[in-house]
Amino acid sequence: MDLRKIIYFSLGILVLGLITGIYYKRVDHIYRCTAWILGLLAIILLQRKRFSFGSKVLDALLSPFYSEDIMAILALFGAVHVSLVNLPFTTIDLFHKEWRNADIISHFLGGLVLWLIIAKVLYELKLSNKEVLFYSIVIFYTLAVGWESIEKLSESQISFITESLGNKIRDIIADTLGLFTGIMMVKKGKVNSFRLS
Repeated sequence: MDLRKIIYFSLGILVLGLITGIYYKRVDHIYRCTAWILGLLAIILLQRKRFSFGSKVLDALLSPFYSEDIMAILALFGAVHVSLVNLPFTTIDLFHKEWRNADIISHFLGGLVLWLIIAKVLYELKLSNKEVLFYSIVIFYTLAVGWESIEKLSESQISFITESLGNKIRDIIADTLGLFTGIMMVKKGKVNSFRLS
């Protein structure tokens, strides 16, 4: 399947989510969908013209956004995540209310795309395969555990995201499954933009 079609399909799902948010007056969902739509549109525009800043670090940081396969996975993640928070044309929130285990899916996809982005940047910095694997895993867990910690600290402000320690651990496990899936995809050549042996 053409990777651009996946990005456009995901964009269409996000537009349906935005329409749903407007119809049901869910301000949080309107903001969430708008942010994802604008982000994907920026990626589509960015991929049409490759920018080079003449800086190895800046070019490496931008490199995942030029990778159609990584961005297709990011787009799918956005569409799935937004749809779980509010199923299009309903008020069903599988993420926080009706089925609180839906975040496993988002954590898996989020872990997959997060690791791919980190590894792609490190790969473009010309690190060895072992260094890419080691540093990508360290950075990945720093971000994943950091995110869960920030969520825990914000529970007093947002009551419906209250989660037990067991739930936090489960989220990290789902993130880890995404990480391992990403490593396998790259090692088996399923990601075209880079490969680790």
